[in-house]
Amino acid sequence: MKLVFLYSLFAIAAMAANILSQEFALLLYSGGYAIVFAILCGTGVGLVAKYLLDRRYIFQAATRPLSKDLSQFIAYSATGVLTTLLFWGTEISFDLLFDTKLARYTGAVLGLSIGYVIKYQLDRRFVFAARTL
Repeated sequence: MKLVFLYSLFAIAAMAANILSQEFALLLYSGGYAIVFAILCGTGVGLVAKYLLDRRYIFQAATRPLSKDLSQFIAYSATGVLTTLLFWGTEISFDLLFDTKLARYTGAVLGLSIGYVIKYQLDRRFVFAARTL
């Protein structure tokens, strides 16, 4: 139960980092494709934050040389491709359908929530497989 609580807490923290980064990106740039720029910025910040939290506290991965940690981060990122497309699709769909910031971020939270459930299973099996949970 502790694992579920921590994973949920870290997912919420990563979502907050993602959405706050999007807001900051929109303050910096409001031109063409501003929403795309913001989503990419938020995705990057959320990805790094979630990886660091998952690696240390969820999967308790051992500290390794940078080259091995980089390959693990790349594997972690690769498992996130499908879930990221789900998140982006949901956020952009809500934005196009309802045309409000609240709707866009509701879509982001919904897409991220579904994606994190799927991502945990992928990470457990393919990225951090050496540790059985």
